[in-house]
Amino acid sequence: MTNSTAPRVNFAAAAPKAFKALIGFDTAARETLDPALVELIQIRSSQLNGCAYCLHMHVSDARKAGEDDLRLHMVAVWREAGHYFSPRERAALALTEAVTLISVGGVPDEVYAEAAAEFGEAELAHVLAAVFSINTWNRVAVSTAKVAGTDERR
Repeated sequence: MTNSTAPRVNFAAAAPKAFKALIGFDTAARETLDPALVELIQIRSSQLNGCAYCLHMHVSDARKAGEDDLRLHMVAVWREAGHYFSPRERAALALTEAVTLISVGGVPDEVYAEAAAEFGEAELAHVLAAVFSINTWNRVAVSTAKVAGTDERR
């Protein structure tokens, strides 16, 4: 989405308390969730938000964790390729889309109900927190023109 080559603020250096708070929130969001599910959430949100930096990072993380390449290719079209994903994963992906695209139609009752049927209340809250977290990270990366393939966690 960003075509800028001009330097932009280094968010982590310029706002270290805010950056650390985001890391803490992200860590807390993941606490009770299957790491593979978290990666699917992060990949789908990053696709929808056009965040190449985060998409590259989370596809790489998913591969390192043993995720199948074919499933990774199908995340963008998960509704049409639903047989590659479990009911829990499909519910999480639907919720991810609704929350990420919240201005388009909110979170429809049927999407929420499907997720609530698949996840207990605490786990559903963590799924939502994971979606909130990656949406924030996407906005940080896109607005500061992070470059895909330059994972700064290392």
